[in-house]
Amino acid sequence: MKRVLTFLAFLLVLSTAVRAQSIVSFKSMGHPDNAIYGMNGATSYFLRISPLVEMNGSKLVLYFEPSQALIKENSFINILINDQPIISSRLTRDSIQKVVINLSRSDLSPEKYLKLQIKTVATISNDKCRDLDNPAMWIKVKGNSYLSLIKSNKNFFNNVNISNCFDSKRAIVFPNNPSLHDLKAVAWAYARLKRTSSKEIHVYEAGKLPDSVKNYIMVGEVSQLPEAQRRLVKVNPQGSQGMLYLHKSITSLTDTLTTMVDVRGKNVPVKTVSTSVVPNEILFVSGGDDTGYEKAITALGNMNVLNSTYGDYLLINDAQNSFFQNVDESRSKLSLKQLGGASNFMSGIGSLKTVYNFKNSDFSFTPKEVEIRFAGIYSSLNPGDRGFFNIYLNGLLISSEKLDASGKLNTAVTINRYQHHKYNTLEAEFRFYPSSGNCANSFTNFFCEIDVDKSYLASKNPFITNDLSFYQYPEAFNSGSTRLIVSKNYAKYAAAALGEIIYELNNNINANNFPEIVYSDAVEAGDLKKYNVVALLSKDDKLMDDFPDAPIKFNQKFRLYNAENNKVVYSLSDSVSNGLAQIFYGRSNNATLVLTATGKHPAEAFLAVSRSITEQLSTLSSNVCIADVNANKYLFNINKSSENLEYVDTKSGLAQFWESYNLYILLGILVLILVSFLYVRSRVQSSQDLFNE
Repeated sequence: MKRVLTFLAFLLVLSTAVRAQSIVSFKSMGHPDNAIYGMNGATSYFLRISPLVEMNGSKLVLYFEPSQALIKENSFINILINDQPIISSRLTRDSIQKVVINLSRSDLSPEKYLKLQIKTVATISNDKCRDLDNPAMWIKVKGNSYLSLIKSNKNFFNNVNISNCFDSKRAIVFPNNPSLHDLKAVAWAYARLKRTSSKEIHVYEAGKLPDSVKNYIMVGEVSQLPEAQRRLVKVNPQGSQGMLYLHKSITSLTDTLTTMVDVRGKNVPVKTVSTSVVPNEILFVSGGDDTGYEKAITALGNMNVLNSTYGDYLLINDAQNSFFQNVDESRSKLSLKQLGGASNFMSGIGSLKTVYNFKNSDFSFTPKEVEIRFAGIYSSLNPGDRGFFNIYLNGLLISSEKLDASGKLNTAVTINRYQHHKYNTLEAEFRFYPSSGNCANSFTNFFCEIDVDKSYLASKNPFITNDLSFYQYPEAFNSGSTRLIVSKNYAKYAAAALGEIIYELNNNINANNFPEIVYSDAVEAGDLKKYNVVALLSKDDKLMDDFPDAPIKFNQKFRLYNAENNKVVYSLSDSVSNGLAQIFYGRSNNATLVLTATGKHPAEAFLAVSRSITEQLSTLSSNVCIADVNANKYLFNINKSSENLEYVDTKSGLAQFWESYNLYILLGILVLILVSFLYVRSRVQSSQDLFNE
């Protein structure tokens, strides 16, 4: 009997493995809980689908959480996929509601996206005129909604190519003892992957790649590739020729599965052997020589080339990255269309909103003031109608203007540097209420549209300070040429951090910043004045002495204090791997960013601090950032007159001894004074007693 149960369990496991589906949650794709507000709300998702997915049989599972105040019987959810209606249903009384949709190949767009639109109709009072602005009208799309996707290798060799292979890759492999070309290739491959997905990207040296990673990018000149991988490349680039080559194969992966089987009321572990078919992908970024290798690296930065390469290999005879040159180079004036805005015709009453996003780095310099101008049209107002156009920045109302009978919108507001952040959300809202408050027959009477070509953001004045801060990073490096400098003995530790930096320098609408990478021992004195500088150095690198304007001399032991209570906040120590970044103006007023790392894990320290300085910082004046491998981060504003910085090495031995033991010495002196006082007092008391006798 036990053998029969074991055999049945084995069959069950095999059937489950064959039918196993990949579960991908909305949250993992960058879509957490998303609330849809208003009587008639809508939201859209563009979900990229891997070419290995078989859409027939895959499912979309949506979870909704409606407001408790809604009348469920009169509230509806409408779902459209690829602009086609799929489901329209009433809300139920459940607190969390589930909708399951079977997908098919026809649901995919030509760009291999799943375009999902969710439109809601919400009711609270059965009187739509009273429901217009009720804040309790919302339906939340939960982040644990997911796609249940069937992975199929059936068309693996035909469907996967260079143009779509980046979406699934999360790892980059580079040669041992990497050259400057290898570092540059890693950096640009990293930046390309990060533009595709927000998931973590791993960087490995050749020989240290985990066996579980089957899908990755390998960089290196052809003759420097490991022998096992070099045999996989079936194309030989000639001299001065770059190459992108995608190797595809399918291997069998054998694993042991343990399942619990109920045998006579007891759970018995049953081990079975599972064999699954796993697709392998390796994208080689290489060249016949250093010149060709450089061309392949340059092609990594050209999205137009990558997105239109539908084959398995690309030989590159010429490469350039001037495809964004048609964009206004000064970038002091940006149209909403450049920022990704699209024309959106809206109608109805109440609140009609459009959202835009922009970054300070979209401009060529950090703006001190930004003029926000909106132009558009709307239906003219009748006597007694009430209409307003409101502008919100990062959730705060910054402008409100009455609409009139002209039907033309042309309004502007100027914001200062305290009102905008490194990353900003801009909302434009039309509000319309018909005359006498009777809205029953007026829901489609009002219409509006913003002209995204004529509407713009204009930087009026650059934000100039005596000291550079992380608030001005990365746009401080937008003008002029930039050099990336690395310590030769730390080069392999700096690869992933260089990728973060390259990504940030190009994280704007004019991604055309291609800095050269050089070793620190090859830097000449004039280079530190001629170029903007981003240096990733060991703390003992001699080049550290060539940055006299750096807030901190990292090659000396130091301590940072809290200026308010004089407590030590940070002390340099090699026991914990730390990354330190400091940004400042060089001797010729050039932007300079220096990153250093300590401890046994310098690669993780470099990466941690390079990520920390790109976050939405809460201060406008931080110029020193310390981050450790445990995700702790400290921000400081250090200048020449700062009292919260102290160098330990510059003190004499006596001073260091006094600083270390001063409390004990003072306590000893107090004890001696007390003992002396008691001794004298006892002697005086004895003398008085003798005198009295």
